[in-house]
Amino acid sequence: MRQPFHRHKKVAIVLLLVGLPLLLILLYSSSVILRAYIDTPKVVLRATTPSNATLQLQDLPDDFQQILLAVEDPNFYSHHGIDLRTPGSGWTTITQGIVKIYFYNGFTPGIFRYRKLEQSLIACVFNSRVDKRTQLVIFINSAYFGNDQRREVIGFKDAAKAYFDKEFAELTKDEFISLVAMLVGPNAFNVIHQPNKNRERVNKIKRLLNGECQPTGLTDVFYEAC
Repeated sequence: MRQPFHRHKKVAIVLLLVGLPLLLILLYSSSVILRAYIDTPKVVLRATTPSNATLQLQDLPDDFQQILLAVEDPNFYSHHGIDLRTPGSGWTTITQGIVKIYFYNGFTPGIFRYRKLEQSLIACVFNSRVDKRTQLVIFINSAYFGNDQRREVIGFKDAAKAYFDKEFAELTKDEFISLVAMLVGPNAFNVIHQPNKNRERVNKIKRLLNGECQPTGLTDVFYEAC
């Protein structure tokens, strides 16, 4: 009689040890999703005010949009906030990039990269509530372009002025690609301070756009084959 009792007791302990962490993860995930659902409309309202959204999608020519998406998020119009399959997309989609900017005050992956998982959950919720065109407007106005004279350069309009002393509408295609090239590492590929590295990346992007090479995998954001 004592053996079945001890066996049941061991099973109960195992279930507790396994079930409790799973329950905590479920509760935590649910709280993240709920917060994202509640906060998303507030974020969109703040991000699309005239003072923050100085560029609209009609200000981004079709060929510029194609260049931006080919480099930053090739599967942007098809994925649901995250993309772990498309070669060259890296670990962060445009949607996740928006989440990093507007849902965190200084994003860090955290222990065991739990914040990256959190970011992905929020991105899925955000994507379900915000259409892709609005997401793209938010991104082109909030993308980080490094520092210019100790000042953060935010958004393509600001970057055009800071690095080329031009209005965004005046940028040539090559100048736009130079800015896109910075996004993967705004200071490492800075147009002014790292012109050779920026030029090298621009050439790789051009070869990518011309179909002369392809990313070798998900994380090949530097186009090693190009």
